[in-house]
This record gives sequence, structure tokens and C-alpha cells, in this order.
Amino acid sequence: MGEPYIAITIIWVFLFVYAIAGSIDFGAGFWAMYYDKKQGSKASVIANRYLSPSWEVTNVFLVLLVIALVGFFPGAASYLGTLMILPFSLVLFLLTIRGTFMIYAYSSKKYSRMLTIISGTTGLFIPALLVATLPVAIGGFVSIGGERDYLLFNEIFTSPTLYTHVGFGLSTELFLSALLLSDYSREAQSEETYRVYRKNALWLGPVTLLFAIAATFTLLPEAGWMVENMVNVWYLFALSLIAFIIGYIALFLPSQKENPGRPRLSVIFIVLQFGLASFGYGLSHMPYILYPDLTIQDAFTDPAMFRWLLVGYAAGMAILIPAFIVFWRLFMKDKRYLQADK
Repeated sequence: MGEPYIAITIIWVFLFVYAIAGSIDFGAGFWAMYYDKKQGSKASVIANRYLSPSWEVTNVFLVLLVIALVGFFPGAASYLGTLMILPFSLVLFLLTIRGTFMIYAYSSKKYSRMLTIISGTTGLFIPALLVATLPVAIGGFVSIGGERDYLLFNEIFTSPTLYTHVGFGLSTELFLSALLLSDYSREAQSEETYRVYRKNALWLGPVTLLFAIAATFTLLPEAGWMVENMVNVWYLFALSLIAFIIGYIALFLPSQKENPGRPRLSVIFIVLQFGLASFGYGLSHMPYILYPDLTIQDAFTDPAMFRWLLVGYAAGMAILIPAFIVFWRLFMKDKRYLQADK
């Protein structure tokens, strides 16, 4: 594996982790808003309890992703940053609003209702904007030549690829967050809330799978080259489908609790499923960052800088990984926090 492929693999790992953590984080914000006015339901309380510490950790991976892209592929960072300045600026604007209310809502109760609304709405808009940038990278939506390059918004907004990708992103977000919150509810010993989120996960799973299939088929007329590459790594998508089936069946397995289902096992296999699928998607996109004009070799940094970046990331991960383990034990396993209402 050459240096550019090592670098793009690191970036893809950060992207995958942020996609999973962000999906759960943003989805939890939506569920907290959706169940906020439901009488007799603790679903909003559980979602907010998860959301309270997790949003800060999620943003760490976003920072790592951006720094990795700028460091390893400075040519791609400057080009994509200029080309997609509008969606990226909107995402940063929404993240700023969301983060601001996250901070102030916990210092003043009068902001709590506004926080719920802001967190819920941005939890849908931010993932939609981020996922909408993926179809642009397959080619055909950028005008190249003359004094500057720019996006062809007319062609983007009339492309079915855009809407299937956005639909897949939103359904994935809600599915993963419902699945994780079902496990979180069981850890908090709230079987009533577990039933609520398990029910949501049960219907969102097939919807997500259908959107994934639809997104693949809409690539055929616009990115046939990528579909051919997907066929070459079909085994990754086959393993992904098997992992999804196992994870979905786990929600029906008998348990020692009041309700059926093994949510922890389901979360593990569904995350594995998305890992296999995302790796297959990324591998099929190689060697292009933006088809057909920008490859990973064209945008790669200086080899010396690449080696120093590897050292820096290795040292950073040696510090961050133990910190994330401590975070998990404190906020995902500590009964004093999980059952604070008791």
C-alpha cells in the first residue's frame, strides 16, 4: 500500500467514526425533540441524557477529520473547500448554533426548550448537508474551465442520486440512534423506553436498507465507473448484508429482561455492517477524490510531512483512546449517571 493510500485510509477511518458517532448524536437530538411532548414517556429524557456529554466527543472526530484532510491532502482541501464553500459554511453555521445552545441550556433552564428544538432540527439539516456532498464527488456536477470552477446546482438538485443519498443518510442517522438509545435505555433499566426505541429501530432498519439499494442503482447512469468498482469488491457488500441480517435478528432474540432483543449485539453487528459497506464504497471511489479531475496522488502532501503527520497522529491516538475508554465507562456504564432520576 502506497503512502497516499495509507493517508486516505486514515481519513476514511476518521470519516467512518464521525459518521457513526455523528449519526447517533444528531439522531438523539431529533428523538429528544420528537418525544419531548409525549406524556408519560421517558424517551426524551434518555435521549438528552445520552446527548449531554456525547456531542463534545463527536466534535473531536470532526476536528481530527478536517486536520487530517488538510495535512495529508492539502491540494484536495483547498479545492474542495473553495468548491463546496456554501454547504460547508451552512454546516459550520448550524454546528455553531447547536453548540451554543448546548452550552447555555445547561446553565439556564429557560433555554432548555429552545435547545430541544435547535438540537432536533439541526440534527436533520446537518447530516443532510454533509451527505449531499458525496454525490458531487462522483463527477458530472462541477463545471471546470475558464477562470473558476463551480457547482452545477441545477443538475445536482434534479439528480435522483442526491435524494437517495440524503434519504440514506437520514434513515441511517435515525436507525443508528434508535438502536443505540435502545441499548442505552436497557443500561438505564428503563424497559418502557427500550420498547419505544426498539420499535423505531425495527421499522427504520428495512427503510435504511432500501435507501442503500436505491442509492446504488441511481449511481448507474451517473457513475458507471464506480458501480464497476463496486462489483469488483462485491464480497465486502455481501458481508455487510450478512452483518445487517444478524444485527437485525438480534433485536428478536430472547433475553433475560422483560422484552425480547439483544440491543448490544445488534449495535455491534450494525456498526460492523456500516464499516464494511463504507469501506467498500470508499474503495470503489479510488483513486479519485473528485472524479475525474482530482486523484489522491495529485493532492498528496510532501512525503516528509506525511511521516511527521503519522507520528503526530500516533501520539495523539495514544492519548485519546484511553480518554474515550474512560468516557464510555463514565457516561455509558455508570449506573449513577444512567439512573440519575432514581
